[in-house]
Amino acid sequence: MAVDLEDPRIVLERLIAERGENYSDLSRRLKRNPSYIQQFIKRGTPRKLDEDDRRILARYFGVSEDVLGGPARQEFMVERKSRPLPAVVPVPRLSLGASAGPGSLDEDERAAGVMAFDAKWLRHLGVRPQRVSIIRVDGESMAPTLNDGDEIMVDHDDDAMRLRDGVYVLRLDGVLMVKRIAMGPRRGLFSVLSDNVHYPDWVDIDPALVAIVGRVVWTGRRLV
Repeated sequence: MAVDLEDPRIVLERLIAERGENYSDLSRRLKRNPSYIQQFIKRGTPRKLDEDDRRILARYFGVSEDVLGGPARQEFMVERKSRPLPAVVPVPRLSLGASAGPGSLDEDERAAGVMAFDAKWLRHLGVRPQRVSIIRVDGESMAPTLNDGDEIMVDHDDDAMRLRDGVYVLRLDGVLMVKRIAMGPRRGLFSVLSDNVHYPDWVDIDPALVAIVGRVVWTGRRLV
């Protein structure tokens, strides 16, 4: 008895999320127009992948062509039981850096890809998947807590209305940065601090000068 395989569009979308890829880069890899993969997944155009495109994608993701709509292999033509895959949620990676150094202008908030996270784990963090994003840290002013190149997850729900001691992404004088906020004894004022003692702090500043983007709830880094 043949097994009903999952819709190739769903499979491809999940593979893209798990690998942190984006539609346009994959389309270019296939020498197609940048919207090719997105149209296939979201609009069903084309109805199925071209044979060469399917083969390239299968090799790139390390999967069998049959999961992307190719002919089923003989070993999959028997009934089998499988555990359901854990639900994963794609979180956008923004193509900008939150400065932990002198400061970088917030000029580009386009998604530069996605990272996939377990939905249950995000709920455990207490965040809504649609209200978080991944941003790269630029600079060393928050070392050793955050290092240059670290990826941070920002909870955009946790903003100025819930402000408390912690690490936040914020805009100060139009510059996007990641800093530690410390609530001061003077009502209505707080300090913006650098964990690295070699970088400056801003003490007891007017909250009107700062726009809170969100609280940092997770960080990941590459080991070198």
